[in-house]
Amino acid sequence: MTTKKTLTAHIHIVPDFAQATIILPAHKALMERKIQDTKSEIVWIEDAESITFFVKANAENDVEKREKVRKSGSTLYSQCVTQKVTSVEFTNHSTQTDGFAVVEGFILSSYAFDRYKSEKKEHEITAMKFEKNFDQENIDELCVLSNAIFKTRDFVNEPVCALNAPKFAQEIEQLFANTPAKVTVYDEKWIAKQNMGGIIAVNKGSVDPARFVHIEWNNAKKQKQPIVLVGKGITYDTGGLSLKPASYMETMKGDMAGAATVVGVLKALIDNNVPVHIHALLPLTDNRPGGNATAPDDIITMHNGSTVEVLNTDAEGRLILADALSYAKTLNPMLCIDVATLTGAAQAAVGDHAAVALGTASQELQTLKETGLQLWEPLVEFPLWDMYAELLKSEMADMKNIGGQYAGTITAAKFLQKFTDYPWIHIDIAGSAYLKTKYSYKGVGATGWGVRLLFEGIKKISKK
Repeated sequence: MTTKKTLTAHIHIVPDFAQATIILPAHKALMERKIQDTKSEIVWIEDAESITFFVKANAENDVEKREKVRKSGSTLYSQCVTQKVTSVEFTNHSTQTDGFAVVEGFILSSYAFDRYKSEKKEHEITAMKFEKNFDQENIDELCVLSNAIFKTRDFVNEPVCALNAPKFAQEIEQLFANTPAKVTVYDEKWIAKQNMGGIIAVNKGSVDPARFVHIEWNNAKKQKQPIVLVGKGITYDTGGLSLKPASYMETMKGDMAGAATVVGVLKALIDNNVPVHIHALLPLTDNRPGGNATAPDDIITMHNGSTVEVLNTDAEGRLILADALSYAKTLNPMLCIDVATLTGAAQAAVGDHAAVALGTASQELQTLKETGLQLWEPLVEFPLWDMYAELLKSEMADMKNIGGQYAGTITAAKFLQKFTDYPWIHIDIAGSAYLKTKYSYKGVGATGWGVRLLFEGIKKISKK
């Protein structure tokens, strides 16, 4: 019987490499040579039983530099896996903020989606210890938050053949089964009774029935009005009869990333016992061209009674979100935030590592923008000027579901605004939710972008 060898990594987070020769004076000459020869932010020495890493982390309160520190944490994780490290001990000689950023990048890099691979990931780091200048409560919270982010990634990475609307709803029920949250899953009959014409219209081309999931958790004594989160849950988007080109469908299993993000946020808030009164509303369906699929030129009636001329069935996300936002009125929210992979225009505008935000809750939006910069999940605010609503006017109905060739992200938001009469923020994560190529701690595929942002932002907003 062979005993599996254990290798411990001693990780020192330092503001500069000069600290390394002070910490290991016996290896001063070797360390000086390594530091001189490297352009990396990480150097190390090793022996038979352990390996000692030095990670340079000095962001100087610059948010972009701090993102580089997180990326160093991700590189460090990869090095530990390569060296077959089984346990790590972190010692922080830098600021708490920089030390936390290294650990954040390290832990977030540990995610893998390999359930469909024949060869599974064998190596795992099974123990972590933290010494000097770490806030253990923050570390514990990060570990719980990371698990919620990983669950979000799992949902988004699942193909639609394994996660259609009914299955997604069932998985959400199971996720919260042993928590204080109340989860209600409504079927297609309830959706029809609620006159949710947007969800019905999008679902008409599918063989799988739609679902509407309502999650509620109240852990706040003073907060009478709830915060409501709404997540777009298109489990697969072909574009419907306005069919997408094949190459555009390659990542469309991730069109439910808004709903998955909201689920991750709720999971993190509940598991960290954050004092907040919160609801989540998740309209779930796929968008297919089959059966009696909604056709361009169709006119539908929404939950709030308004009529919509559907000119493009690939602008379906706003239809299901609009019904959910209208239903949110019944909850009397102090704030409603919707999250959606809504428009390619948002990705074209801000790229893969930021999101577009618009809304009527200016103070809360400012809080989210400030939080996003600190976490490097940046929000870029676009205007909600009324001139963009003019583009949605229809000769046949109360409004059209598209606004034309330009300003697609804004006109989509103006469409959604028609269904709100409360403080509201819209976040378009079309570029940031899913990456085709690997990027540092975000990995490849689903990123879980927005869970950290909304978790921290809601904590701040609920205290005000």
